[in-house]
Amino acid sequence: MVSVPKASALIAANLRRRIVTGELAPGQTLPSETSLMAEFGVSRPTLREAFRILEAEAIITVVRGPKGGAKVLEPDGSMAARYTGTLLQYQGTPLSDVYQARTEIEVSAVGMIASGTKSIGALEDLIRDGDDIVDDEEAFADYSLRFHLAVVETAGSTTLAVLARMLFEIIDTHNALFIASHPPGFERPANRNAQRAYRKLVKLLQASDGIAAQRHWRRHLEAVEGFMVGQSDAALVEVLN
Repeated sequence: MVSVPKASALIAANLRRRIVTGELAPGQTLPSETSLMAEFGVSRPTLREAFRILEAEAIITVVRGPKGGAKVLEPDGSMAARYTGTLLQYQGTPLSDVYQARTEIEVSAVGMIASGTKSIGALEDLIRDGDDIVDDEEAFADYSLRFHLAVVETAGSTTLAVLARMLFEIIDTHNALFIASHPPGFERPANRNAQRAYRKLVKLLQASDGIAAQRHWRRHLEAVEGFMVGQSDAALVEVLN
């Protein structure tokens, strides 16, 4: 049997394509319902069902009322991250699995940086930002997330960066819980070790020593997993809910 898509799904696909190709830019209001109904030859309920599909994907927002309308949203990846987190929870994924996937992405990114001609200026700038906040656990956690994301983004792979952001959303949530569940100052020694690891990574990349850089970064990320997860490897459902 051949499954024929509903009219609302086809309309949503058409509008989605216009948005992702830039024909409809973030902040722009979609054509009026009357115009779209005439364009697609559908009823108002069918068009509004298409709008609901795009709203659920966080692609548009619909303002009700006489001065309302559908407006294009700026994609931020949070919807994909939430869905990914839900899917991993449903499958009973342990927290360590997320950290291990993060390790493989970042180590691959380090190898891509070392084997190419990409500038590591962003990483060099970030190193200076971290020196003064190692004793501020919340500020360093935010800085650390930015450094790890910068590692992946410097590799130049959009796909890797998107995947990393989804995992970092989960790790960021876990880190906040970790800080809240330990006494003040608990993370400070780990923060100092992390800052030293960041500085060493930059030096190895400056020296174009890709093999040593990957080896160093894997050891660091495995140590981070050991510190953050330890022996109590909780399922994600315990972390994200």
